[in-house]
Amino acid sequence: MALNVMAGPGDDAVRGPTLERLLSVMGAGALELCVAPGGLAAVVEGVTVLDPLEPGRSRGQLLLAVGVDPQSAAALDVVGEAAREGAAAVVFGQGRSGRPTDALRTAAEAAGTALLFRTAWLGWTELVGALRAGLVLAGVPADPAASAVPLGDLNGLADAVAVLVGGAVTIEDLESRVLAYSSTKEDVDELRRLTILGRRVPEWRVAAMREAGFFRALWGSGDVIHRPAHGENPERLVVAVRAGGEVLGSIWVAAAGSDLPPHASDTLRSAARVAAGHLLHHRSHRTDARLTEDAARALLDGRGSASVLTERTGIPAHGHCAVLAVRPGASRSSRASRKEESPKGESGKGDLGAGETAGRLCALLAVCCGAYDVTPVVLPVDRGALILLGGLHKDPRRAEEQVSQLGTSLVRQVADTFGPDARIGLGTVVDTLTGLPASRRSADLALRALLSPGEQRAVASASEVAETIALNEMLDTLTGAAQSAGPGPGTALDTPVARLVAYDAGHGGGTMVETLRAYLDHFGHVPDTARALGVHANSLRHRISRLTEVSGLDLRSPDARLLAQLQLRLLERGADRKQ
Repeated sequence: MALNVMAGPGDDAVRGPTLERLLSVMGAGALELCVAPGGLAAVVEGVTVLDPLEPGRSRGQLLLAVGVDPQSAAALDVVGEAAREGAAAVVFGQGRSGRPTDALRTAAEAAGTALLFRTAWLGWTELVGALRAGLVLAGVPADPAASAVPLGDLNGLADAVAVLVGGAVTIEDLESRVLAYSSTKEDVDELRRLTILGRRVPEWRVAAMREAGFFRALWGSGDVIHRPAHGENPERLVVAVRAGGEVLGSIWVAAAGSDLPPHASDTLRSAARVAAGHLLHHRSHRTDARLTEDAARALLDGRGSASVLTERTGIPAHGHCAVLAVRPGASRSSRASRKEESPKGESGKGDLGAGETAGRLCALLAVCCGAYDVTPVVLPVDRGALILLGGLHKDPRRAEEQVSQLGTSLVRQVADTFGPDARIGLGTVVDTLTGLPASRRSADLALRALLSPGEQRAVASASEVAETIALNEMLDTLTGAAQSAGPGPGTALDTPVARLVAYDAGHGGGTMVETLRAYLDHFGHVPDTARALGVHANSLRHRISRLTEVSGLDLRSPDARLLAQLQLRLLERGADRKQ
């Protein structure tokens, strides 16, 4: 599950950057070193998220222990296993106390594993972007003037490249939006002026280049493309910026006042390697998280603007996208605390608050989604999270496969951290951002069906649980009709089920309703019903005889059985709402 593996020219680049080089490039803003018993010479081959279900993939990796409390016993196991697999280092979050325990430090020293901590002000998602950029900068030698620019300072990078190549520079994303441009005193051509003023290449120019196949050639080429002077447009050089095979954007150089020097192409190639780290860093920081969340939430609620979300996230307005609805199970620490509850109901100190659980869940989902070729926006919702997925495959069937595979992978990660009852509903794949409210509704319906009693699947789409969804909708209608008619979930009338409810209330035990529910769920098969109830078959037959006598229910009537099933489901729903 490696998120990033970078290599560049030279022996050191082939081996990969060392942990020492990576830390020096990133500085103290992202990672804090706790201990490094074996020194910092370990080669970092990539970044991977801890996945206990897929062991043996941590060799040479910077292992992100997402969802593992560094104060827990599980953290000690993670350090030991990382040492056995040959991980370059382990990165933990801050935990509750904000500092490592002596036991964890001792375990790391004994195992010989470097131990790092994510800084408190940097989220897991931002850390992944910073590490990607750091690996690029740490592993690729470049011109000193360009490599000295602070990470993320795209305008500084544009100025540095302009000095090196002797021209006017713009740095653009995949949608031809201007991310940065150099400050030059020379007169600039009209196209550059329009591009800078509009913060993007004019639409007519983009359309012309697309029609001519220029972008296909640019993204497919690994080299600098030369565009000769034409009319009032001066000579230009352009190169695609890549990181780990992924295209991030482009750097354009226009001659300003004189011809470009002969070495300009070589310098631009080197600058593109450095720019990869800056663009990766920019992509993880380009929008304020809260504004992005608000834009995504408004769109999913059917009141937002697709263009606003596109502007904030880079997700194209037209392209396959989908929504996933996630519900975690009870966390291990929560279950443990409930076991330690006193008779008076006072919960243990290990119980996680709703806010902390939501934060951990969203961080886990964001980091895990980062390992796949999608653009995610993770939103906390009541008792779970929504994941908006953009950048899915152009082919609808491949896009659906992406969603299904991602859901299956995520539910394992969530279940391992929050408990085995994790469920993920997969929304339908839509072809525009404006269709996301419908995808969100289908995801919510699928998740609700997966949470139904007796459902064993952990992840499914709406089409895979269509019968349960239809039944839920019918029960919703019946519940609404019953509430408008008066109290009681469909049992106010003198029906057989209503009589059984009254009988159980008067005689205690509730065995009549329970017996009828099990009997109907098992299609009237006595041996299976008896096993489900834990009674002898003869005892069950006696109960059936007694409940038909008390209720007057005709079990031979299909209509009577259907009505009884529906009323029993309504009773279950009413009981769930009271809890």
